[in-house]
Amino acid sequence: MIEDLWGDHGDVAAGLAALTYRSRLLGADRRVCNWGGGNTSTKVRQKNFKGEWEQVLYVKGSGSDLATIGERGFAALRMDDIAPLLLRDEMSDEDMVAYLAHCVAEPNLPRSSIETLLHAFLPFPEVDHTHPDAIIGICCSVNGRAMAEEVFGGEAVWIPYIRPGFSLAKMVAEAVRSRPGARLVLLEKHGLITWGDTPAECYHSTIATIQKAEAYLEGRMKGSVAFGGAAVEALPQTDRVDLLAAVLPAIRGAVSQKTPMILHCDDSAAVMEFVNGRASSELSQVGAACPDHLVHTKRVPLFVDWTPGAGEEELIRRVQAGVDAYAEAYAEYVGRHQAPGEQAGDPFPRIILIPGVGMVSTGKSKSMAEVSAGLYQRAIAVMRTCFAVDAFTSLSEQESYAIEYWPLELYKLSLAPPEQGFSRQVAFITGGAGGIGKATAKRLLDEGAHVVLADLNAQGAKDAAKEFDARYGEGRCLDVALDVTDEGSVATAYRAAILHYGGLDIVVSNAGIASSQSVETTSLREWQKNIDVLATGYFLVSRAAFQLFRLQGSGGNIVFVASKNAMVAGKNASAYSAAKAAELHLARCLAEEGGGRGIRVNTVCPDAVLQGSAIWSSSWREERAAAYGIAPEELDEHYRQRTTLKVNIFPEDIAEAIAYFASSRSAKTTGCILTVDGGVAAAYTR
Repeated sequence: MIEDLWGDHGDVAAGLAALTYRSRLLGADRRVCNWGGGNTSTKVRQKNFKGEWEQVLYVKGSGSDLATIGERGFAALRMDDIAPLLLRDEMSDEDMVAYLAHCVAEPNLPRSSIETLLHAFLPFPEVDHTHPDAIIGICCSVNGRAMAEEVFGGEAVWIPYIRPGFSLAKMVAEAVRSRPGARLVLLEKHGLITWGDTPAECYHSTIATIQKAEAYLEGRMKGSVAFGGAAVEALPQTDRVDLLAAVLPAIRGAVSQKTPMILHCDDSAAVMEFVNGRASSELSQVGAACPDHLVHTKRVPLFVDWTPGAGEEELIRRVQAGVDAYAEAYAEYVGRHQAPGEQAGDPFPRIILIPGVGMVSTGKSKSMAEVSAGLYQRAIAVMRTCFAVDAFTSLSEQESYAIEYWPLELYKLSLAPPEQGFSRQVAFITGGAGGIGKATAKRLLDEGAHVVLADLNAQGAKDAAKEFDARYGEGRCLDVALDVTDEGSVATAYRAAILHYGGLDIVVSNAGIASSQSVETTSLREWQKNIDVLATGYFLVSRAAFQLFRLQGSGGNIVFVASKNAMVAGKNASAYSAAKAAELHLARCLAEEGGGRGIRVNTVCPDAVLQGSAIWSSSWREERAAAYGIAPEELDEHYRQRTTLKVNIFPEDIAEAIAYFASSRSAKTTGCILTVDGGVAAAYTR
């Protein structure tokens, strides 16, 4: 049951502060309000810039989410300018948007949304418009109007489905004015509108309405079997995870044929109940449970025709065939409704439902994939209710297309900043907690990448990931423990990355150690340690990358971080230099092997990157200083003076070179060596 959370804050100030407080309470529970959906408003009298009193409508601005909205998230419009619109009989979306742009009371606030007039035309100080599961369960039932009458009687106004805009706003206002006893509006296939004279009264009305609907539906649902009972049995949780780890790269490849997508997995109890249900395959194809879902979930999901236990290869085959069939059907759907000159979006599913396994959602980022999953969870809740009490209905195909390709929605999307160079891509960085690794992660994150920080220093990787998530947004960074010399550890790290993001696009092999001893004093253990980390480790990480890229079927990008010592003999560093030389030649071999599959492999060769490196914090500094006959504190200057450019090399310099190789700017380059050493003549590759 939805709770009334107003509590001890009933004395919260009126106006914008109260509107913000009320909005966050509503948005905090996704059973009440979808992510990014719903809107709230207040009408207040305040002085304008001329010192004159006027009535101003504050209403949730376009692009805001009620759960996190602040006072600057509301649009402000002058009611005296809006009021004359009620006299009009019709108004196009384009004319309405243009008109409202002239009604702005505070120009530095967000753009007003398409549902602004819904709030402006209602003659109440406070208005809420939400999409509660219980209300949608009634509004998306075939006999929803009769159910609404049974629950709310004359208190509710029922509005047949019409797309948001001027006509809906005027229809609602006129219907409410003609029914003085009305206390709420139910929008068919859409949602709920409530109001009040005070913020608290409005909020309590919204919650009480939802609770009343919940109580009614719970009574009707007693004894019902969700989705007709289970048609299949869920795989054990460990088996589900193992299966997903094996098939997610293939799924990612299938849905990324036009542009890369990030994946998210959900095997929560509600999702499992749905994907296993007897009626679920048919129910899932009826349509969206709410117009707000369409942009993120599309009209219908892909329900995979697969029997649990058939094996991973069969699941991969079924998913790939299903995605291809979905894309073909989507193109036909667009073709039936497409206006001349209208560009079709990508034809691949946003939601993939797998019996016995769960739900895979897709998005341009991890957070957007999670949003798609969250919205479909709400759709599942609605379908569960409708199936139990009546029958689920949705927008018609034409109505769905009109929302999905609504010019105003497409215009809103066009206002978003252009996608960055590494948007939608996932980078796996070994040695991610160190100086070069962290600098590389930051460089790629700056351009929109998602990053996996893999390091033997698990705590360092965790701290760095937490720091980056705080800066770039939740879900942008994942930390994993990794020992590159351990085959099992490499497999486990890749598995974690796959389960979190669905796959990888970029692998930066950067893990390293160093030792400086004469050949006579180099122990076999020290020799082997260098070979294990710098040669075998790079082989193991690359082999796993090749296997992953094969499953994705979309090429890939590997960048090795080697050293000047890979090309130049290093005094008292035979183990390190030989291992680095092996690493360098491995990269060239892999470039040759991967080229036909679109896998590029390139190498960056730094020299003497002292800052932020665990290597240079070890005995390596003293050892290298001794090899040159100088004090350890003189190393920075020694390295600077020996370069042609008389410069020191920093982690950010190496990160820039890695970003170049990882980007489309080097799309026709593989097997290449790029030195970043300030100019060490002996290491000139030419």
